[in-house]
Amino acid sequence: MTLGTLALIILGVFVVFILWIVVIYNRLVTLKNYFKNAFSQIDVQLNRRYDLIPNLVEAAKAYLTHERETLDAVISARNAAASAMKAVQRDPSNNQAMQSLITAESALGGSMLSFNALTEAYPDLKANTTIAQLQEELSSTENRIAFARQRYNDDVMGYNRQCQLFPDVILAKMFNFNEAIYFELTASEQAKPVRVKF
Repeated sequence: MTLGTLALIILGVFVVFILWIVVIYNRLVTLKNYFKNAFSQIDVQLNRRYDLIPNLVEAAKAYLTHERETLDAVISARNAAASAMKAVQRDPSNNQAMQSLITAESALGGSMLSFNALTEAYPDLKANTTIAQLQEELSSTENRIAFARQRYNDDVMGYNRQCQLFPDVILAKMFNFNEAIYFELTASEQAKPVRVKF
């Protein structure tokens, strides 16, 4: 074997190694972009819900004037969730921001459950067409959120799995492809879509 042949073999191995790195890197980027795109669907639906909740609370104020504390808690939880959403919008792969959103969403779900329980005691609310329309829109939005959350979690699972597989795990660590966290609400009753019943 001549020195030129050996140099070509070494060059060939080097090129194959570089191509292998590029393929793995591109696969990780693609999977990361999938879950970021899936989060954008959650983002759209959560923002829609954030817009509906103040309208629902405003419509209910006429009937629930002496329940100001509950109404304020719903709006406060909504504002906290909307604020946490802004941080995640910038980078859905930021696990700390995502955890803050999950916590805020769990609190919002809890306050909506309290609101729903309170409104059960007011039959006039059930007859109000504006509230009925808002309830229907909110219920539909909650279902869309559940579907978008499932897709996001599926894409996160695919991304995380790839980050853990050998040899991808080596490059994932080298290029800071950190595992993403699932969008899972903490309490089982809050993981279900919020049902607004009047």
